[in-house]
Amino acid sequence: MPGFVTCGPNEALVVSGCCHSRPLMVPGGRVFVWPVIQKVQKISLNTMTLTIESPRVYTQQGVPISVTGIAQVKIQGQNADMLRAACEQFLGKNEQEIMNVARETLEGHQRAIMASMTVEEIYKNRKKFSKKVFEVASSDLVDMGFTVVSYTIKDISDEEGYLKALGLARTSEVKRDARIGEAEAKRDALIKEALAEEEKMASRYQNDAEIAKAQRDFELKKAAYDMEVFTKKAESDLAFNLQAAKTRQRIKEEQMQVKVIERTQEIQVQEQEIQRREKELEATVRRPAEAEKYKLEKLAEAHRNKIIMEAEAEGEALRLRGEAEAFAIEAKAKAEAEQMAKKANAYKEYESAAKVDMVLETLPKIAAEIAAPLAQCNKIVMVAQGNSEVGAGKLTGEVLDIITKVHVTVSQLTGANIPNVSAQQNHKGSKPSSIPTFVSSPSQPISA
Repeated sequence: MPGFVTCGPNEALVVSGCCHSRPLMVPGGRVFVWPVIQKVQKISLNTMTLTIESPRVYTQQGVPISVTGIAQVKIQGQNADMLRAACEQFLGKNEQEIMNVARETLEGHQRAIMASMTVEEIYKNRKKFSKKVFEVASSDLVDMGFTVVSYTIKDISDEEGYLKALGLARTSEVKRDARIGEAEAKRDALIKEALAEEEKMASRYQNDAEIAKAQRDFELKKAAYDMEVFTKKAESDLAFNLQAAKTRQRIKEEQMQVKVIERTQEIQVQEQEIQRREKELEATVRRPAEAEKYKLEKLAEAHRNKIIMEAEAEGEALRLRGEAEAFAIEAKAKAEAEQMAKKANAYKEYESAAKVDMVLETLPKIAAEIAAPLAQCNKIVMVAQGNSEVGAGKLTGEVLDIITKVHVTVSQLTGANIPNVSAQQNHKGSKPSSIPTFVSSPSQPISA
C-alpha cells in the first residue's frame, strides 16, 4: 500500500524509481512512496569525529615526526549537489565505512602538508598547519559530499628527540638571559646601596652627638624610674611566686587524687581479671580434670570388677573342671576295677589257660621286637652249612626258632606247661585253644 516515509533532522531520504528521472533527496522530512515501483533509502547526516594519525612522516628537513589530528566531518544535507555526490558514493554503506573513507583522505592530506613544512613550523605554528590541512582536505571532501567542520592537532611527537632538543636550546637561552639580567640588577642594586649607605653614615654621625646627649638624660631618668619599677616588680614577683607555689600544691594534690582513683580502678580491674581467670580455670582445667578423674575412677572400678568376675568365673570353671575330672577319674577307676575284678575271676576260672592266653597275645609283639633290628640292617649275609636251607626261608626260620623257645621261658616263670594246658582244654571239649604248639629245631648260625 502507498504511504508516507519520514526521517529525522540528522538523516536524508533518497527516493528512486518510477516518476523520478533523478533520485529525489529529502533531508529531514517526509515523502510519499509507492511500493514496488519506488524505493526509499536513508543516509546519515550525523557529524563524525575522526582521529587522523600519521606516524613517522619525514618533514621538509628529513626529520621523522608523528602527528595526531582530530577532524569533525559530516555529509552536507543542505547542498543538493553535495548530498547527491554523497549518495552516489556512500548510499547503502554503514557509518563506519564512510568514516574510513574520510579518514584515509584526511590522513593523506595531513601527511602531504607535514612533508612540505619544517618541524619548527609545525611545532611552533600549529594553527597554520591546521589551516593548511583544513583547506586542502576540504576541497577533496567537498567532491565527496563532505563538509569539514573542524580540524585541530592533538599531539606532535618524535622518536629521535628533535623536539626535545629544540626545547632544550630555547630553555638554555632563556636561562642565560635570566642570569645576565639578574647579575646586572644585582650590580645596580649594590651601587645604589653603597650611595645610600654613605648618606646614611653622614646623617648618623651628625645625629650621634644629639643622640648621646639625649641618651644621657634618658639614662638618668630611666635609672630613677627603674629603681621604682624594680621595687614594685620584686614585690610582685614575691607575691606571684607565693601564689604559684600554692597553685602547684593544689595541682599536686589533685594529681595525687587522680593517681589514687586510677590505682583503685586498676586494682578493681585486676580483681575482676583474677575472678575471670579463676572462672576460666574452673571451666577449662578444674572441671575437665574432675570429669577426667571421675571417668578414670569409673574405668578403674569397672576394670577391677571385670578382673574379679573373671577370676571368680575362672575359679568356678576350674572347680567344675576339677569335679568333672574327678568324676571321670572315679568312673574310670570303677570301670578299671570292675574290669580287673572280671579279669581276676576269669584268671581264677581258667587258671593256667588264662596265663597262656596272655602270653599268646604278647607273642606277636615279641616277634616284632625280635625282627625290629633286622629291619634296620642295610645288608644281610647268610652263611649255611651242608645241605641247610638258604635265603629268606632261612631268615624266617631263625625268627620262628627264637619264638618257639619262648614257651620254655614261660613255663619256667609261671610253672604252666603250654602244650599240656592246650591238650587238657581239648580233652575237656572246650573251645579250641588259640595257643600254638612250637617245635624246637636245631638252630643255624646267622651272620649279619
